[in-house]
Amino acid sequence: MPGFLKPSRRRFVHDSRGETVITSLAVKKIICISAAALLLAAGCSKSDAVKNAPPAPVLTAQAGMKNLPALITPPPVGHVMPVSSVTIRPQIGGVISAVNFSEGQEVKQGDLLFSIDARPAASALARDQAQLKNAQIQFDRAQKLFDQKLISQDEFDTGKAARDALAATVRSDELNLAYCEIRAPIDGRTGSLLFHAGNVVKAPDDVLLTINQIHPIYVTFAVAERFLPQIQRQMRDHTLTATASFENLEGADPAGELTFVDNAVDENTGTIQLKATFPNTDAKLWPGQFVQISIQIDELNNIVTVPSQAVQNGQNGSFIFVVKADKTVEFRPVKAGVTYKGETAILSGLKAGETVVTDGQLRLAPGVAVSDKTSVTSTP
Repeated sequence: MPGFLKPSRRRFVHDSRGETVITSLAVKKIICISAAALLLAAGCSKSDAVKNAPPAPVLTAQAGMKNLPALITPPPVGHVMPVSSVTIRPQIGGVISAVNFSEGQEVKQGDLLFSIDARPAASALARDQAQLKNAQIQFDRAQKLFDQKLISQDEFDTGKAARDALAATVRSDELNLAYCEIRAPIDGRTGSLLFHAGNVVKAPDDVLLTINQIHPIYVTFAVAERFLPQIQRQMRDHTLTATASFENLEGADPAGELTFVDNAVDENTGTIQLKATFPNTDAKLWPGQFVQISIQIDELNNIVTVPSQAVQNGQNGSFIFVVKADKTVEFRPVKAGVTYKGETAILSGLKAGETVVTDGQLRLAPGVAVSDKTSVTSTP
């Protein structure tokens, strides 16, 4: 209607008793204003807390630049096995008269290990030698008669066959007598002694001893087939070095050479079997032992490196806390590469000479001030 203004939305109304009531629209606006004020106050207080917080004690190190070997990762687990393992069995039965070594002893090829009572073999040899002598006399007589055509060809051949049979029997007796001495067929270390002096052994069923050759020694292991092209390429140019490590190892890691690549990839596991040969002169590797094998398949030249503990892993990948000139830290995403002896290669995101935090990262956030732990004095 003319002369009337459009009524505005009222923020307040009066109830039946004449009291003022706030509408829902006004309530919503008040809530929004209060929330914004609280968020602003919280942000200011958090920023002030970071600025006013005492420096966090950390350990730092400088990023360097060096050459790092690229190793097969994760390091494969290898199984140590002897180059040669020989089971000693008797070739003639009898009573063991002497044991000429100690359990676990290093022996050389040809060393006397066991002596078996040789008297039965010696008696058999003497008997057959006497029979052979008589057969030879008979054959010599038959030879003269045959030359005079006084006996037939059959009689001559029979005498010759008897002599030859006894000659073979004597050679067998001589071999049995030699078998009474059991000698080491290879250089190696003896195992547990299963028969002692006085025991009767049966040939060839009884196992007397096992000798393992441990100088040199093998380590067999499997790697993923994706490493095969790099291994083959490296082996064409030079010998690949393999090092073994295990818990409680004292001194330097044993080093050897990759000497065998299997002729097929295992279809079930997608891996290929390799074998490395170690001189093992100090006997650090032992048959049956499990070790970790490191093989260098490439080398990274002039790469930025940091101590491995500086690299942290988050939901979005690896990162490092970098200490800036004003002694505050910066959150820096990086691309980490290979790790070797406590050093990790940084492929991108960091420059050589920058200072990184190596310990104390849990209390850090971007912009937090830090101080070196070595310069912080502890209070009781």
